[in-house]
Amino acid sequence: MAAMQLSLKGRALRYLSMREHSRLELRRKLARHAEEGDDVEALLDLLEAANWLSQERFSEALIHRREARYGNSRIVAELQSHGVGGEALQELKAGLVEGETERAREVWRRKFGAVASDPAQRNKQVRFLMQRGFSQRAVQAAIKGYEPDEME
Repeated sequence: MAAMQLSLKGRALRYLSMREHSRLELRRKLARHAEEGDDVEALLDLLEAANWLSQERFSEALIHRREARYGNSRIVAELQSHGVGGEALQELKAGLVEGETERAREVWRRKFGAVASDPAQRNKQVRFLMQRGFSQRAVQAAIKGYEPDEME
C-alpha cells in the first residue's frame, strides 16, 4: 500500500507543531511541496486567522532561543531575514536593548572568565563578542569583567 501523502495543510501543521515558523519560512517550505492549483498564500492566511501561525510568537521564540548566545544586531538581522519588519521589529529591538549588556557579560564569562592580561587577548575578546552581534557599549562593559563584589 502506498504511503499516504500529506496535504499541504497537514504538512504546514506538522511544521508548526515542531516549532514556531515565520510566514516567509513556512511559505518557502510549503512551496517545495505545492502542486498545481495549491494556493499557499491562502493557506498561510487561513493558518494566521486560526492563530496557528503567528509572527509575534515566532519572533518571541527566536529571541528566546538566541538571546543567551547572541547580541542584538545578530538577532535583529535574523528576524529581518525571516520577514519581520516595521513597527514589530522596532518594538522587539527596544525590548532587546535593555538586557544586552548583561547578556554580553554572561557570554564573556562563559567563554573567557578572566579579564584580558594583554592587548592581543583583549582584542580577541572584543572580536568574539562583536562577531556574536553585541553592541560596542555592551562589549566594553563585558570585557571589563566582574568586580569581585559582583560575584557574590
